[in-house]
Amino acid sequence: MSKKVCVGMSGGIDSSVTAYMLQQEGYEVEGIYLKLHDRTDGYHEANIGHIENVTKFLDIKYHVLDLTDKFGEEVYDYFVSSYIDGTTPNPCVKCNRQIKFGAMLDFAKELGAEFLATGHYAKTDGEFIYEADDKSKDQSYFLSQVDKDSLKFMMFPLSTYKKEDIVKFGANLGDTYRKITEKNESQEICFVDTVYTDVIQKHADIDVPGDVLDENGNVIGTHKGYMHYTIGKRRGFIVHGAHDPHFVTKINPENNTIVVGKKPALEINQVLADTLNMYIQDKEFEAHVKLRYRSVSTPCHVKIEADKAIITLDEPAFGVASGQLAVFYDKDKVLGSAWIQATE
Repeated sequence: MSKKVCVGMSGGIDSSVTAYMLQQEGYEVEGIYLKLHDRTDGYHEANIGHIENVTKFLDIKYHVLDLTDKFGEEVYDYFVSSYIDGTTPNPCVKCNRQIKFGAMLDFAKELGAEFLATGHYAKTDGEFIYEADDKSKDQSYFLSQVDKDSLKFMMFPLSTYKKEDIVKFGANLGDTYRKITEKNESQEICFVDTVYTDVIQKHADIDVPGDVLDENGNVIGTHKGYMHYTIGKRRGFIVHGAHDPHFVTKINPENNTIVVGKKPALEINQVLADTLNMYIQDKEFEAHVKLRYRSVSTPCHVKIEADKAIITLDEPAFGVASGQLAVFYDKDKVLGSAWIQATE
């Protein structure tokens, strides 16, 4: 009897090819579509239409799992409140832990599945997460908060492929898949159509002008509202008489000010992080750390005390933001991660 695998299907080419590959390998495949928000622009209808076509082509079942309420509490509300609090959120990390490899995994188990597969570009051996072969698409950073107990149920069939090869492969499977390859790539944050401020302004007044301060607290300019800015941003505010580029180094929501400085002011040598999710037991170790998804990893020393990680960088990092994730790597292996709370 073949093993049953549920595939998280988004209607995109990655998850559609994932379902095909697993069926070809002899697995009994069923699809799961996550309804995570109440968009009324045809978003869900379009995605489900593609999934219906693919599952008919493969002659498999699919399920629609409505997690709108849970997603709203765990991801959307967190996203909004983070910007209001002056920090920079990472909703995809929260979603992977709480929703995709939390609630969706539980649902897959209820259906009798032994594994949950997705179209993520990453690897797992059941104990650790590793970077995918295609480093330009690697999503190990976003998966690094997934509970260790969930790893043994996870499968990433695309881990050794390049994105362009998956698109070509899908296009050669016939009209059903070709139509999916022709649709636009999904945006990084599923509930943000354009820019994040469009979401925030539904819940708060983001256009409240305030003062721009230098590192000594002197007023040196104006800005259009603190929620428009993230650490490291260099445009959208006025600094009187400035000849060199200035960057946001601090956001103060309590008095609607931002602090700016020249590039050296962005240098960070130590990071404090909490809410650890570790795949190793060591309390002190050497690693490379990524402090943003697209950042280059930096060699560091990590010391864990009282459920906090003290990360001392071997070389300075720039533009590190509270609310982002610090992910620890040993070469391509993820050792664990923690949420950045403070920098110095």
